[in-house]
Amino acid sequence: MTCSLVVNSKSGNTRMVSGAIKRALQAAGVEFVHAAALSDDADADQVALEAQGACAADTVLVGFWCDKGACTPSVAALLSALHGKRVFLFGTCGFGASEEYFRQIIDRVTSNLANDAELVGWAMCQGKMGPAVKQRYEAMLEQDPDNARAKLLLDNWVAAKDHPTKEDLDNMAAAAKKAVLGE
Repeated sequence: MTCSLVVNSKSGNTRMVSGAIKRALQAAGVEFVHAAALSDDADADQVALEAQGACAADTVLVGFWCDKGACTPSVAALLSALHGKRVFLFGTCGFGASEEYFRQIIDRVTSNLANDAELVGWAMCQGKMGPAVKQRYEAMLEQDPDNARAKLLLDNWVAAKDHPTKEDLDNMAAAAKKAVLGE
């Protein structure tokens, strides 16, 4: 069994998850024939190059950070080029802990997948957000101390600050092993 790994990580959360997944699969005997980081602003040539490398494997693992409820355009372009491949998606998002919300994200991301590709599984977890995000929420509250939405956003920022946790990483790795190896 061979795998490729392509990761798009803005804050490091998805990169952290990708490391846990890769270690777990390598320990189970999976050979990685391609691994790459895909930038948010990758051009068509870079996406094509990464897709070509990724398609050398039996299964392609694609990691993404949640950008406005979906994936970045570079990840969407990569997914559309994975013709005939088994694909495992994994992602992180600042808001989370709801399987229903994660499913909505995966549905939007999967809509970019090549028609002849097979989604073999997926996993998502919450990820921490940067201090600038917290400052934006605090500024919203400063302008309007009764802003319930701003309070909710700030509470979520606090809840997310320690994610991905070891438990998150273990769960993501287990989901990848199950999807890729049937374990």
